[in-house]
Amino acid sequence: MNIVILSQNPRLYSTKRLVEAGIAHGHNIEVIDPLKCFMDITSGRPIIHYNKRTLEEFDAVIPRIGLSITSFGLAVLRQFEMMGIYPLNESVAIGRSRDKLRSLQILSREGLGMPTTAYAHSTKMTEELIKLVGGAPLVVKLLEGTQGKGVVLAETDQAAKSVIDAFRELDADILVQEFIKEAKGSDLRCFVVGNKVVASMIRTAKEGEFRSNLHRGGTASQIELTDEERKSAILSAKALGLNVAGVDILRSNKGPKIIEVNASPGLEGVEKTTGIDVAGLVMEYLEKNARAHATGTKGKG
Repeated sequence: MNIVILSQNPRLYSTKRLVEAGIAHGHNIEVIDPLKCFMDITSGRPIIHYNKRTLEEFDAVIPRIGLSITSFGLAVLRQFEMMGIYPLNESVAIGRSRDKLRSLQILSREGLGMPTTAYAHSTKMTEELIKLVGGAPLVVKLLEGTQGKGVVLAETDQAAKSVIDAFRELDADILVQEFIKEAKGSDLRCFVVGNKVVASMIRTAKEGEFRSNLHRGGTASQIELTDEERKSAILSAKALGLNVAGVDILRSNKGPKIIEVNASPGLEGVEKTTGIDVAGLVMEYLEKNARAHATGTKGKG
């Protein structure tokens, strides 16, 4: 197959691994920066132009679209979809997952466990927000944050009020969330491909930190999930329409709590921690479903 990877940086670990896996499976792989594409969106025949050529020869597209270019990146992906090219994750599903508020609303509608979460626009509602999630300690999150950025733990009600008011002064949209103390600064990253969790690890925050992100100095080790955790991860990805996802879960006294579903999960941490060829498993899924898409039969799995 001819496969295009939408990525701004071909040197990133995840992009390189997907290229290696594709070549190992006998495919032709090309990495394209979506910001360098342009499209005629009014034509009856959808086309993408790139580097003085048109992109028409591909069978499948793997979107690795950075958060900062979500809008334009999804426009490029939609154009590929209009051309009948199979997407590993569809543009609509990625859009859902990138909207933290919308994704939490969808997960809640599906009855999946989450920390108690509140959202409001007016600073006049600060005290009500704090009470709604059970009081401090609590977590305040910027809707646009990533890799632990824009996430603050407020240990007292007064600290929470100060943080919320400060974010409001910046006209930032925020979520206020229950703090799951028993998680002890750890969370689970579940890598979902199709209807399976193919790899999982537990990430633990460094001393004095509550955010477990590896980019913030957290450590990771392989872990065996419970049946309930595995089911929650798979159902979360399915609820958002994602074929490949990184689902982050907290272990609470009331069962697994979903905190985020990532549409472009990094491969480095999970592959190095577990020793599992996740890129190869992603490629196997893509092969099966892109061919099924071309012939009009069902794939998944």
